[in-house]
Amino acid sequence: MQPFIRRDNGSYPIAQKNMRTKLSQFNFNLPKELVAQYPSEERDESRLMVVNRSTGKIEHKVFKDILGYFTDGDVMIFNNTKVFPARLFGQKEKTGAKIEVFLLRELNHGARLWDVLVDPARKIRVGNKLYFEDENGNDALVAEVVDNTTSRGRTIRFLFDGTDEEFHHELMRLGNTPLPKYIEREPEEIDRERYQTIYAKEPGAVAAPTAGLHFSRELLKRLELKGVNFAELTLHIGLGTFRTIDVEDLSKHKMEAEYFRIPPDAADTVNGGLDKGRKVCAIGTTVMRSIETAVSADNRLKAVEGWTNKFIFPPYDFSIANAMVTNFHLPKSSLIIMIAAFGGIDLIMDAYNEAVKEKYRFYSYGDAMLIL
Repeated sequence: MQPFIRRDNGSYPIAQKNMRTKLSQFNFNLPKELVAQYPSEERDESRLMVVNRSTGKIEHKVFKDILGYFTDGDVMIFNNTKVFPARLFGQKEKTGAKIEVFLLRELNHGARLWDVLVDPARKIRVGNKLYFEDENGNDALVAEVVDNTTSRGRTIRFLFDGTDEEFHHELMRLGNTPLPKYIEREPEEIDRERYQTIYAKEPGAVAAPTAGLHFSRELLKRLELKGVNFAELTLHIGLGTFRTIDVEDLSKHKMEAEYFRIPPDAADTVNGGLDKGRKVCAIGTTVMRSIETAVSADNRLKAVEGWTNKFIFPPYDFSIANAMVTNFHLPKSSLIIMIAAFGGIDLIMDAYNEAVKEKYRFYSYGDAMLIL
């Protein structure tokens, strides 16, 4: 018997504990034209699908209608990470070959060592120097390859004599917005603003926490006036979030570690909502991974800083959030698998089929789903 057969009343039973989930359960037909290439005209006017876990009911709304689902004392948890312009284009010494360098993480603050991905990788060897020009054609930064880490991965050291502040200013000036590969166009000026949440504060992500892209300043103010409490944490999103899952048995998939921090005031706000029985809503999959990494023995949120490689897949008991906002994700991705763990496999896959039928926009610049 399948564990997610829909009941006559439209609701879906909870996953059986001994259920083994397979990657193929999270496949669906996604027409290419539904992968959004540009953001909606206004942040809070994207579409919103509202999915009720208790009844199985699916509603079609506009994102700013989310106001109607939250009230005084409810809590929303946001990821305040900030995307930095991580994609650089340079030249290899002597040959002048064009090289793309994608900055992943700074290894040693002050030593200017970075883990990067390079393309084309076959041309980049230890000892090579890479030159990055500004808009006037002048060499603004030079880096030396000091190690091979993976087939495409390298460690590079930037050779720069100025202060740390001056160095990071040059990186920001020369870098391009790191749009995901499925956005099949070059970054434009609009992306510097829109591929960033309005509450982004902590630089360090190479991808945006996309569920938060739908919140406008006006919408946040209206939620605040309704008495909704906000909590902020930080998780710096790496490319590992988007890595293809290549095993059918999900228990064998390993996530790459990402840095996160939950400050004490955020933990206090969330626990206050839990103690009062209020809605506690995770704004995005990165928030959900963070808070599920930091659960205390009495099912409360802990203030913590560290690294998480947590992979959430069904069946899974969630301890903190009882509601969630998320975008529509790609088939067989770790993101849709987490959403299905929260909402129930059959209900979420039904919702996704409905989204395709109704021509919702998918992924980073796409529409949103609220799961209650």
